[in-house]
Amino acid sequence: MPQVTTPKTSRDRYAVGLERLQTIDGRDGQEVVAALSKISPDFARYLVEFPFGDIYARPGLDLRCREIATIAALSALGNARPQLEVHVAAGLNVGLTREEIVEIIMQMSVYAGFPAAINGLNAAQAVFDRHPESVAATGKAKPEE
Repeated sequence: MPQVTTPKTSRDRYAVGLERLQTIDGRDGQEVVAALSKISPDFARYLVEFPFGDIYARPGLDLRCREIATIAALSALGNARPQLEVHVAAGLNVGLTREEIVEIIMQMSVYAGFPAAINGLNAAQAVFDRHPESVAATGKAKPEE
């Protein structure tokens, strides 16, 4: 049976969550939390505590693997572009290459259909356009427009 490894207090969960959020999403994650805090501070706190303070902090998968799963899931949904863009950027932050991200999304065409994959690829391209510094991770220059 797997060992349960969750922080003991809500404060611990929040602190761990903020650290993970910064590592994974950087400024993009902070902007999401700040925007949510305006409409629902409680929900913004839950977002930090549960996904990042509890789930992302678990042993068993590294951040790279977790972002592969997240990009795949959000691509398959086909209707979560803002969240997919945040996690494509997060994938770049934790070491995924553009080519790997494209392959993850293409794989979803088999299970979620071409419309979901097309939407995912368009979201990925928007992120790639905003993050030219990630070119170093691929060894290739940004495609000509």
